[in-house]
Amino acid sequence: MIHLLSSTSEDPNPLCLSLAPMEGVTDWIMRDILTSLGGIDFCVTEFLRVTKNLHPNKVFYRHCPELLTESKTSVGTPVILQLLGGDPLPMGENAQRAAELGAAGIDLNFGCPAKTVNRHDGGAVLLKASHRLYDITKSVRQSVPATIPVSGKIRLGFEDASLFVENALALQEAGASWITVHCRTKSQGYRPPAHWHFISHLKHKIHIPVIANGDIDSVHSFNACKEITQGHAFMIGRAGLSNPFLFKKIKNLNVVAFSEEEEWNQIEELITHFYSRCAHHINGYFATARTKQWLKFLLTKKPPSIELFNKIKIYKDPSEFHYHLLKNLKSNNNDTPLLSGMEVNKDKTPHEAIC
Repeated sequence: MIHLLSSTSEDPNPLCLSLAPMEGVTDWIMRDILTSLGGIDFCVTEFLRVTKNLHPNKVFYRHCPELLTESKTSVGTPVILQLLGGDPLPMGENAQRAAELGAAGIDLNFGCPAKTVNRHDGGAVLLKASHRLYDITKSVRQSVPATIPVSGKIRLGFEDASLFVENALALQEAGASWITVHCRTKSQGYRPPAHWHFISHLKHKIHIPVIANGDIDSVHSFNACKEITQGHAFMIGRAGLSNPFLFKKIKNLNVVAFSEEEEWNQIEELITHFYSRCAHHINGYFATARTKQWLKFLLTKKPPSIELFNKIKIYKDPSEFHYHLLKNLKSNNNDTPLLSGMEVNKDKTPHEAIC
């Protein structure tokens, strides 16, 4: 059962933190690394584009290898599979296949702002027509067992927020288990601020849970969002990459007060594990590109990453990049031991069969 839907007599609304889907960023290796640190209740995959056809099984397994491990990361964190598309029938058919393969849940992407995606009738462009959100969600809900949650991720709107409540009601009426709201319009893109107050207003209009997303990049901003939304469920994306321990800090899970230097030393270990796993499961060029990408995220929150990135960014050959990465790490430990309290699965896993 996804934590968002769980409750106890002591706490009917337990805090729920999820890792946001980020295309080309939060793949299964990143999901596995971040969930190993603690604090994440569930993840959502990058979107799987649906057009007219039913994807073969191998596409689902390649997109979400966790389907081979009961739809969980190596530490047991549930993974929900996200679909993107504008045609209700193939969306339902692909959702049904994902459920048959063991998906823990189906999320529907109605918020992607990318122009290419929108031109091909996917993502945020669907926010212009509430009835289309209803039709797609209804088709998916009817195509999967009642035990499989179906959710939708939306923005406040396309150009403005005039259809925000209507869109949310459409998802609820179609049977969505919950709604995640990126508190910006499509036109706003990722520019601050995120307008959290829309969620507090929405909660008086609908009865299903609402997850707040956008501009939660510190414990302070989380507390501010929680106060404004009066919510208990939150999704974090980019800040989870720039501050990998943020989820754990928000939940205050056995967090030791590390100095900036000590915390950076732990992040160095994460980076080397990440590179090694990307190179092992995919290839060195992929590992080089993704490691540079992660360092770019870290630049905003972790000053030591600036020096490291500037020293290694010029290297494109995987062997050179890896050599200079290890050479410039302050810990300078090629054995890259596991972090205390963190388990990273370095053994061969079912993922290798399809990656």
